[in-house]
Amino acid sequence: MINKLSDKDKKDWNNFLNSKEKLEVKDKETYKKTKIPEKSIDLHGLTLEEANIKISKFINYCFENNVKKINVITGKGMRSKNLDDPYKSSNLSILKHSIPEFIQNDTDLMSKIIKIDFDAVNSQSSGNFDIFLKTIK
Repeated sequence: MINKLSDKDKKDWNNFLNSKEKLEVKDKETYKKTKIPEKSIDLHGLTLEEANIKISKFINYCFENNVKKINVITGKGMRSKNLDDPYKSSNLSILKHSIPEFIQNDTDLMSKIIKIDFDAVNSQSSGNFDIFLKTIK
């Protein structure tokens, strides 16, 4: 079956092509709804105690403010002074491994968390990892 375009359809199409008017994005509300609220926290350079206190407060703040994803920046330890101290391992990213362990051992924090991205924690090339939070009911 061959459909022929009417003269009106051709005229409308030419008007559309020659128009400088922008089309409205009908899906823009959908985009706003699907964007995941997220925040980042930079812990590198802090001591273990300082980092544990800061991450604990930050997780609670984010949970109360409906943030769904936290990007935790710990650094890879490449610029640390571990090489100057023979009692510290240059192979370990201390904060990157101790922060998730601290969180897992805190039942109050874990009650607010869906998942910690342990693939990123265990990756040697990554200096950060994500935490996904539950929704307040």
